Amino acid sequence: MVYETRVYETCSAEETAKLAENLAAQAKPGNVYALRGELGVGKTVFTQGVARGLGIKTPVCSPTFTIVQIYEEGRMPFYHFDVYRIADVEEMDEIGYEDYFYGEGLTMVEWADLFPEILPPVYWRITIEKDLEKGFDYRRITIEKICGKKEA
Repeated sequence: MVYETRVYETCSAEETAKLAENLAAQAKPGNVYALRGELGVGKTVFTQGVARGLGIKTPVCSPTFTIVQIYEEGRMPFYHFDVYRIADVEEMDEIGYEDYFYGEGLTMVEWADLFPEILPPVYWRITIEKDLEKGFDYRRITIEKICGKKEA
């Protein structure tokens, strides 16, 4: 069930990153962000903004081939998952995803809609969409707090 919805519009990668940075400033340990959007929509830019908002100075890139990147230098640990290449939920079990999801940090899961069954009962679904009619750099970012039913 969607508990709360906020919609933002950005017109540059910098604005998208700044929005994410502000979101991270409000994050608490144990929060899970389920990030959705097509290829090239700006998921990595958004994730870099979250990292910056947590005080992480290390360069952040998509962990497509490593599945998870761990950053511990900020105000709380940041666990960045990219599940695009995961074949099934058992692979996530092998990684020990629950230790991250229910740990002391903020967890970001790119392509979370591929495995909605692993998401916790409460999480934030973040959808990034382009609209080329509004400009090449335009993004519509919807942030929804999901409580209860898992519906990535």
